[in-house]
Amino acid sequence: MRIGDFHASYRHDEALFDTRAQRVWLGLLLAALAAFPFVGGSYLTYLACLLGIHLIAAAGLNVMTGYTGLISLGHAAFMGVGCYAVAVAERAGIPFFLALPLAGAASAAIGLVVGIPSLRIKGLYFAVATLAAQFVLGFVFREWESVTGGVRGANVPAASLFGFELAGDRRVYFLIAPLAVLMLLGARNLFRTRVGRAFIAIRDRDISAEVLGISLFRYKLAAFAIGSFYAGVAGGLWGYFFRVATPELFGLPLSVFYLAAIIVGGLGSILGTILGATFMTLIPEFLRALVGWAEAFGLEQAGVYLAPLRQVVFGLLIVGFLVFEPHGLAEMWRRTRRFFHLWPFRT
Repeated sequence: MRIGDFHASYRHDEALFDTRAQRVWLGLLLAALAAFPFVGGSYLTYLACLLGIHLIAAAGLNVMTGYTGLISLGHAAFMGVGCYAVAVAERAGIPFFLALPLAGAASAAIGLVVGIPSLRIKGLYFAVATLAAQFVLGFVFREWESVTGGVRGANVPAASLFGFELAGDRRVYFLIAPLAVLMLLGARNLFRTRVGRAFIAIRDRDISAEVLGISLFRYKLAAFAIGSFYAGVAGGLWGYFFRVATPELFGLPLSVFYLAAIIVGGLGSILGTILGATFMTLIPEFLRALVGWAEAFGLEQAGVYLAPLRQVVFGLLIVGFLVFEPHGLAEMWRRTRRFFHLWPFRT
């Protein structure tokens, strides 16, 4: 039975993984991730790549919404900026290991432009401002044909390293998975710093934070830029994975998807980001399997009736978790852990 953790030094207290068991589990997880594409099959590798992209994008949105309290409804548009940025960079001959940071930087720059006027407001008004950015950027994606290709979109060449193309799900997996791990660790570590704690203070009591000397505008703008950077990198990986960038890929439904992921998983929690993104990635696959089972049993029109069910499920999940479990799947996991830490004793 686990009783307590005792830190004998500042270095131990600041460690991200402070117990031997955590480090062992982390090593096993990394080994499992490295071996996964060789044992998981093509379909599961495809899902793992898609999940890695969703994890990065959801982590960025959680930085803004979960940790800083800035509700964004335009996250998908910033992903689109990153995706189109890698398409332009690849056409210019820039290698992918430079194109991805540039995609994140381009998205962060657009985020700053949107954020400077928007951050003068807060709450629902800020959410409406980000929704306006979603539609404005969508219009740019459709109409700036010389750069984006318009409605037809733009092709994204495969990422290439020293002449070796990262084409195919298995090869792209080894680009997406390490980046997802590093960016999740970066987000987790951010909130152990002064900047991250300022974000949390703004979320909890913005007026009190300002009285304590925290610049609300500067730190809110920093949160918006960091979240947009994550979205840009996720959008760049999306381009390398699907090899195409089109306006309809980055519409409002994708923004709602990420908002649902962090609400279902748990706002203000990296664990919640992981659980929520995983859960929301698997929901459409479950619905697709449900359609297949229904058609196998003779219900040929099942796909027609169940196809729109995805958005309904997303909406019901958001409402259900807000009402019955506001802290999301992360809190459910913590309660389960606490139960087994004390089992068979009762609290």
